Amino acid sequence: MVKLGHITLPEFPLLLAPMEDVSDPPFRVVCKANGADLLYTEFISSEGLVGDSAKCRRKLDIFDEERPAGVQIFGGDEGRMAQAAQIVDLTQPDFLDINFGCPVKGIVSQGAGSGVLKDIQLMERLTTACVKATSLPVTVKTRLGWDDDTKNIETVAEMLQDAGIKALTIHGRTRCQMYKGEADWSLIAKVKNNPRIQIPIFGNGDIDSPQKALEYKNRYGIDGIMIGRAAIGYPWIFREIRHFLQTGEELAAPTLAERITVCKQHLDKSLQWRGGHAGIYSMRRHYFTYLKALPGIKEYRNKLVTLTDPDEIKSVLDDILRAYEGFEMEKAPIQLINYHENCPI
Repeated sequence: MVKLGHITLPEFPLLLAPMEDVSDPPFRVVCKANGADLLYTEFISSEGLVGDSAKCRRKLDIFDEERPAGVQIFGGDEGRMAQAAQIVDLTQPDFLDINFGCPVKGIVSQGAGSGVLKDIQLMERLTTACVKATSLPVTVKTRLGWDDDTKNIETVAEMLQDAGIKALTIHGRTRCQMYKGEADWSLIAKVKNNPRIQIPIFGNGDIDSPQKALEYKNRYGIDGIMIGRAAIGYPWIFREIRHFLQTGEELAAPTLAERITVCKQHLDKSLQWRGGHAGIYSMRRHYFTYLKALPGIKEYRNKLVTLTDPDEIKSVLDDILRAYEGFEMEKAPIQLINYHENCPI
């Protein structure tokens, strides 16, 4: 078992990464149902929370069936981060996570996200302010460093642990790398193997298959892995990894019936959380990935992204199931694309 404050997780937990415009409650529920052990909200601006932004406040929503789930915040001002932590505390998630990893220019220019990697004393102050301001377990997600000359994650990990965090997730790239090249997990392993480090260390970056998950588990000895882009449109990645870790056997690809069922569940949750028009609109980006690899699917997909009535959308999904009866779904290679310019994974 892995302990995160008062939270008990299974051995080698699988975490769903906080992804802007993706990791909303409907998507998180779908991933939880398919094997994700720990979930995070989209990242939330501390300035927005303190300023009572409706958009930021809405991101605090967590469904009961998601838990354990945490709220991730970002910012570069100690006072604002402490206030934001207090606001989060009142909503009673299971933990609070601090984003020191987002490489996007608009966030970095605010002295937040991975911008804080240029000033680790500020990182320490921000973390301490949050730990003191909340009764929740505080965790951090960050990167190896700002650039190749400042890969200071070993020092940072000790400092953050001393500041009181309960777990650390490390993305195996620097800020300057953005999402280019392969993630380097060797430094993540050094952090994990540091005898001073007593908190769980989770690895993140480029996990796109059960085989790679097992390989990295064995090679780097981390306590668990965080999965981001590989889960978009394919929440089954979690159950496939768990099954492979336990048995060494590869699960068959989800059937078309499973895909349609999950797509409907995702739609229902989206309607429940966002409301009619917004819930329908937010689902349009997901149809492509749910129905990927079906030959001649474009005509149906064009209908799905233009219809505005939930019953009509579900009717088209039923039509797809009938039209492709007997079609054997195969696993398509997962492409780790930069899904969004504000992607904070």
